[in-house]
Amino acid sequence: MANGKSTVGAERAAWRASVVEDVLWPNQRICDAHHHLWDHTGDRYFAAELAADIGDGHNVRQTVYVECGSAYRTSGPAELAPVGETEFVVSQEAELAQLVGRPVITGIVGFADMLLGDAAQNVLEAHVEAGGGRFCGIRHAAAWDGSPDIVNHQAGPPAQILLDPRFAKGVAVLGKMGLTYDVWLYHKQLPELVELARKVPQTTIIADHLGGPIGLGPYAGKREEVLAYCREHLSEFAKLPNARVKLGGIGMTVYGSGWHRLPKPPSSQVIADAWGDQIRWCIDTFGPERVMFESNFPPDGRSCSYRTLWNALKQTAERYSQAERDLLFHDSAVAIYNLK
Repeated sequence: MANGKSTVGAERAAWRASVVEDVLWPNQRICDAHHHLWDHTGDRYFAAELAADIGDGHNVRQTVYVECGSAYRTSGPAELAPVGETEFVVSQEAELAQLVGRPVITGIVGFADMLLGDAAQNVLEAHVEAGGGRFCGIRHAAAWDGSPDIVNHQAGPPAQILLDPRFAKGVAVLGKMGLTYDVWLYHKQLPELVELARKVPQTTIIADHLGGPIGLGPYAGKREEVLAYCREHLSEFAKLPNARVKLGGIGMTVYGSGWHRLPKPPSSQVIADAWGDQIRWCIDTFGPERVMFESNFPPDGRSCSYRTLWNALKQTAERYSQAERDLLFHDSAVAIYNLK
């Protein structure tokens, strides 16, 4: 390892840099609604790396950090261990603000075990205090599939966790406190998400990454079937006033593009051609005020650079008016997460 970056991370960065595009719509304001900070999986992505990405031409004004298991507390009550991640992000934001010259991470989505039910409130209050005005919600990932070919979320969620009555009680507490619930799930779990959202109408529920259309294992070669399944159940989700969707995650390897194995990364046009129709379907079904674009970096960095990804999202949004683009790229995220 040299200068804090592993050989794997350096090689991946060089691969991403092998394709450089002009920045589209450089004045378009962006709130990156979903990114992480971590030092694992062979790559370090902390304040310095994020600063380099948001300084690479796109007008990224603010961001939302989403939990990924970083820097948990190693002492004290187990249920409060995730509060260490919020504390870590606050410290990283201080470094990031110095690098960029202004505040950047204005929203923090942390983790609390929703199976705690009503008792989750104590954890949430600790997050709010640690967040210094930035804490806005929880993500308790539910990504689970029965196939041995699919990697389930690192937190090890059981099957049908979204249907557990204790889970619904925990999510209901979020709504009472004015906090949101993000969920990372796989597409076969969408009917369970719809049922959960109906039980907790006062809590805003955000389906991450287009609802999790897997493209590996038993779903390899069945892309149109998987996307049609997503549309069927996201349509039911969209009928609920507390439903929101994030538009991104399209560079993750579990989605089956195989771009990470190419000699050079795909262009923004290739990415937009592959995912544009599904993204626009979500925009048209939910409305621009209920969806938001995300980078999902560094996971999506397995397939392309930060600059290329936002170019692809901008190409996808070409048909919309400027007012609608402002919602998609910035204003909806600010409103949904109640950011400063």
